[in-house]
Amino acid sequence: MKIILRSVFLALAIMALAVPADAGPYEDGFAAAQRGDFSTAVQFWRPLAEQGDARAQFNLGLSYAHGWGVPQDFGQAVKWYRKAADQGLTWAQTNLGLMYEYGQGVRQDLHLALEWYRKAAKQGDVEAQRLVRQWMEKHQR
Repeated sequence: MKIILRSVFLALAIMALAVPADAGPYEDGFAAAQRGDFSTAVQFWRPLAEQGDARAQFNLGLSYAHGWGVPQDFGQAVKWYRKAADQGLTWAQTNLGLMYEYGQGVRQDLHLALEWYRKAAKQGDVEAQRLVRQWMEKHQR
């Protein structure tokens, strides 16, 4: 869980930089999350996530993984991470890999974990690159 939290805070910091200046439902949700009002954030993000917004899907994954504004549910976290990961969002790919590595919300599968890490790493995700190196060192002994 410590590794997932590290990725979460890294992703939140990066997302803060990616928020456009013009406000909309995503930005309103992000502002609520920054205030610690995750219930309101989820209310803004859920419709966007259901419409296919990868950032909102990722944020719902985070919310379910950590119980922020919703009951903690690793299965729901995996569902939303996968939707965002399938659209190529590197943060979601990395966190989905973590879910597979640690068997949270899915049956543990180290090969799928590595596959998701590699997808994110190929797109330049530094955390995923580190996880791939760490995985290779650990499992090639």
